[in-house]
Amino acid sequence: MGGLRLSGLFYEEVVRPTLESEFPGLSYSAARIGSGSEVLGYDTPRSADHEWGPRLDLFLTECHKALAGEIEELLRWRLPYRFMGYSTHWGEADAEGVRITEERSSRPVEHRVVVHTVRGFFESWTGLDPYRRWEPADWLVVPQQRLLEMTAGRVYHDGIGELGEARRKLAYYPRDVWMYLMAAQWRRVGQLEAFVGRTGEVGDDLGSSLVAAGLVRDLARLCFLQERRYAPYAKWFGTAFARLRCAPQLGPVFERVLKASSWKEREEHLTVAYEGVAAAHNALDVTPPLEAEVSLFHGRPFLVVHAERFATAIEGNIEDPLVRALPKGVGAADQVTDNTDVLTSPKVYGGLRALYGGLPNRC
Repeated sequence: MGGLRLSGLFYEEVVRPTLESEFPGLSYSAARIGSGSEVLGYDTPRSADHEWGPRLDLFLTECHKALAGEIEELLRWRLPYRFMGYSTHWGEADAEGVRITEERSSRPVEHRVVVHTVRGFFESWTGLDPYRRWEPADWLVVPQQRLLEMTAGRVYHDGIGELGEARRKLAYYPRDVWMYLMAAQWRRVGQLEAFVGRTGEVGDDLGSSLVAAGLVRDLARLCFLQERRYAPYAKWFGTAFARLRCAPQLGPVFERVLKASSWKEREEHLTVAYEGVAAAHNALDVTPPLEAEVSLFHGRPFLVVHAERFATAIEGNIEDPLVRALPKGVGAADQVTDNTDVLTSPKVYGGLRALYGGLPNRC
């Protein structure tokens, strides 16, 4: 059973009847969002070895948030010890903050039904208030994994309406922020595309392989942007890419690039990838059509798509003056770094705001 279905049944059969009995008429929302492979729909039997089991997030209005402790305490004494064969009791966190379910035969049950307000939950996860208008820099400092965790998962009941509203707001980037991110991603490709051949030419096959792998990743991230889908972090990146519309066409090409044994072979397969992603750009109709075929790199014998052309054309069609004023090519937090310690801490990645001319650590 997938974790989202388990949590949904847990809500319907156990938590909802308890709330209706003890708090009749209470407006609340119930969901499973935030951390966990099941939120993204990628959980497998392996996922059940930690942080997996009957879990639920409840949301109260600001005027009812004082009931949070009372509700959580009620459930400690009312929840069954097991549900659908899984324990509802969670042991203490280990040194890394990880918890697993444990068998229990006496109360209280240390459950994972956590009560929040929508504002409090979203602020803790993104570092930003979901109710205020986000400026371009706000969108850029929040990693895509965090935005995905807020908009994936499942809402089982939205009695207060606020949860659905916040999720719709974060469903995807505003048009010009999206354009800026695509331009930045094209610039990343342009910075590397000639080096697959240049490193190979001097006999550095390892260097050529590493450059090619970086280009595959950058092109794949560009595919997510072109299809307006948030990209998850490394563990689920390939799994999520396989579900993109372009995956049947480009996935095998990327694999051939990574398996190639010479720089010429890598370049041959990258040529197909470049032209496929360039054609996808033209299909977006966000700029006048651009030449999608590769050509020599300034007279050198390396085939490239001249990715900076796409970046420049996109930047020329950005309308929002705040986005136009952003530094070219910097992009968002996860285009700047893939450091986990940065991208999982709102307090730390909030400091990246300084890149865009704003005050750091605003959150």
